[in-house]
Amino acid sequence: MSSEFLALKDKLGYEFKSEEYLTTALTHSSYANEQKLRESNERQEFLGDAVLSLVVSSYLFKRYRMAEGDLTRLRATIVCEKSLCVFAEEIGLGGALLLGKGEEQTGGRERPSILADAFEALIAAIYLDGGLAAAEDFIRPFAERSLQGEAQPGQSDYKTLLQEIVQKNPGEQLSYRLAQETGPDHEKCFVAEVLLNSNVIGKGQGRSKKAAEQDAARGALELMGY
Repeated sequence: MSSEFLALKDKLGYEFKSEEYLTTALTHSSYANEQKLRESNERQEFLGDAVLSLVVSSYLFKRYRMAEGDLTRLRATIVCEKSLCVFAEEIGLGGALLLGKGEEQTGGRERPSILADAFEALIAAIYLDGGLAAAEDFIRPFAERSLQGEAQPGQSDYKTLLQEIVQKNPGEQLSYRLAQETGPDHEKCFVAEVLLNSNVIGKGQGRSKKAAEQDAARGALELMGY
């Protein structure tokens, strides 16, 4: 076993009864083709996509009393390729992937589509090995962190409000940057700054980058008298 494989196992928080499911989840089609293996992670990806959608939909339904459209929007922020790629990077999934030589040479370990697909295949591996409850336990922390900083109905979207104010003055440019990141993987603290042109006008912190940016925008609005 590679050190990357062992590191991934440590970060999963789940002990496999059959590691065959995990190995399949990490097997990209390019590697399967080169090694003439019968199966890559594509079938598990198909199943993992369905399990992810079910778990996230159930989680949102129980947590929020929202209209269908609002629930759909929130679910999309969690299950999109961009979010899944971030989740995969958090657990070091890319380093443990089994890739063909071509994919390896062209940066396949960092390719968002490959990481997102492998993350869904990993969900299926946990589901097949431990059932729906195990899959829910694995997915829920990622869903919770993904929603931190997302504006929800009835809550203030400080970033959008700040953007609308700044847009009234042509030529003004608003941007955000990560100033600090501390804490272990499961309990990160992010500090973000919001800049008007090149000047810092707000600073905030949160458990996710989105939450820190929202807090920074809130601080900027307070400074501006809103």
